[in-house]
Amino acid sequence: MTPAGPPRHDPLRPARPPGDDAAPAPLDVFLSGQLFFDMVFTGLEAAPAPGTEVWTTGMGSLPGGIANLAVATSRLGLRTGLAAGFGDDVYGRFCWQVLREQEGVDLSRSRVFPGWHSAVTVSMAHDGDRSMVTHGHPLPVPQADLVGSPPPRSRAVITELALPHDADPAASASDGASDGAADAPWWLAARDQGAAVFADVGWDPSGAWDPAVLERLGSCHAFLPNEVEAMAYTRTPTAERALAALAERVPLAVVTCGADGAMAVDATTGESARVPGVAVEAVDPTGAGDVFGASVVLGTLAGWPLEERLAFAALCASLAVQQFGGSLAAPGWGDIADWWAATTTRARAGDPRGEELERRYGFLADLLPTDPVGAVRRAEATFALASDL
Repeated sequence: MTPAGPPRHDPLRPARPPGDDAAPAPLDVFLSGQLFFDMVFTGLEAAPAPGTEVWTTGMGSLPGGIANLAVATSRLGLRTGLAAGFGDDVYGRFCWQVLREQEGVDLSRSRVFPGWHSAVTVSMAHDGDRSMVTHGHPLPVPQADLVGSPPPRSRAVITELALPHDADPAASASDGASDGAADAPWWLAARDQGAAVFADVGWDPSGAWDPAVLERLGSCHAFLPNEVEAMAYTRTPTAERALAALAERVPLAVVTCGADGAMAVDATTGESARVPGVAVEAVDPTGAGDVFGASVVLGTLAGWPLEERLAFAALCASLAVQQFGGSLAAPGWGDIADWWAATTTRARAGDPRGEELERRYGFLADLLPTDPVGAVRRAEATFALASDL
């Protein structure tokens, strides 16, 4: 089910073959991972100390975890499918409704588990960063059971790399038997069906940064770590050298540098590029990396030049951090169009910053929708209204 209101902009329509809109439409992106119900508090002057109570100026409730990517890709117009476990509690029902009905995510490979409660994260944004507290239980079945064999066909998948010997955390919650999923992750089957694999990595709290994680890059189309992760895994002293090392392993290597932008090498096109970030006053950085990655996937599937892909991703990430919460902070095409209109207005008024941004993002004029698009929904203080359930 798609959201009510004006139809969504489809940036891939010019590249779609005839009849591609016929139901059921094929997926552009397929995702699988852990879902959380997020409660986000903003405007804290400092983290709460033991024995104290802190009042905040803002609060929002929204789906989190893998939902950050699912919403980001869907809002950019990509047909998105998700395999995730949902609790049968109010939190889970709310997340299901938001993802399927509001955001138009295909949940046919997702499942609601009776008696299993949703994982919940409380995020507190302060001092330009955030602190989080999470409670949850392992998925009742291995993640591979949700994905299915074979996985649904899609043009791309987005996944997080892990060591080949890393166990599926859900395995111990089912029958304890190994089904080989840890040694043959689901996305390899998706790749064998023609999907381009876009990979990322998570933070390594052990500090080991085992380079063996990179061994699976030979099966991936793209790798998008941040500069700290890239340098740590490649054992290099600079982001530039880390990018060069990664470019020897994967066709599209991207290293993100936070507010300083990103750099990349695309061996499939022979391009290399580096773009600055878009300076904004950040409210909450949660999900900015997911928005950046979703934008790169869109630009790659659409065949945009590398510099435009990176610039577009940097812009979308900058729009996201001006909202709080992860998934529902992701921009839609209406947000991008509004930013472009404001930027060109500043440029026409002679504002130097507006003029520079207009030059850098001139390619947007050919990408923006010509028809009205629906506004996206942001995180709200109450996690659900009666009409939502």
